[in-house]
Amino acid sequence: MTELIVFHHAQGLTDGVKAFADDLRAAGHTVHTPDLYEGKTFATLPEGMANVRELGFETIIARGRAAAEELPSEVVYVGFSLGVMPAQLLAQTRPGSRGGVFVYSFVPPHELGTEWPAGVPLQIHLMADDAEVLPPNGDLEAAQAMEGAELFLYPGDRHLFADSSLPDYDEAAAKLLTRRVLEFLD
Repeated sequence: MTELIVFHHAQGLTDGVKAFADDLRAAGHTVHTPDLYEGKTFATLPEGMANVRELGFETIIARGRAAAEELPSEVVYVGFSLGVMPAQLLAQTRPGSRGGVFVYSFVPPHELGTEWPAGVPLQIHLMADDAEVLPPNGDLEAAQAMEGAELFLYPGDRHLFADSSLPDYDEAAAKLLTRRVLEFLD
C-alpha cells in the first residue's frame, strides 16, 4: 500500500482531518498526520488564520519539511487548504515524490520556485463556488491550467467541506472525495 503524509488546514489537526486519515488507514495505507500547530486547534477559520499570521508561513513550511524528513522520500503528499503549502512544496521539490493530493486550495507551481515535476500524479479537489478559491485568489484558475492534473469540482460554496468536525462539512462531497483519493492511492 501507499505511504502518505497529510497536512491539516488552518483550524489545525481537527477530528475531521484525523477521521480522513483513519479512513485511508482502514484501506491499508500508512498515514502520517503531523501537527503543525503543536496541539492547538481553532473554532473558526479566521482564528486559525490569525494563528498562521502570528506563527508565519515560513514556520508552517519549516514544520512541514521537518515532519517529512523523518519519512522515506517515496510518499504521497496530501494538503488541506493551508496544508497545501507544505504538501505542494514537498511534492514539487523532494526527490521520489509519488504524488500530490490537494484539497480546498492549489498554488501555481511556479510560485513555489519550480514547476510541477514530470511524471508525478496530481489530484486537486475544490468546491466550484468556494469564495476562498475563486478570483481574486486564483486557486481555481491555477488548478484549471494545470496540465495532467485530475481536477475535481464539487457543487457548492463551502471551503472545508470534507472535515466532518466542522460546520462546512458536506457528507456527499466528502465521501466522493475520499473514494477518489483512495482510487488515486491504489
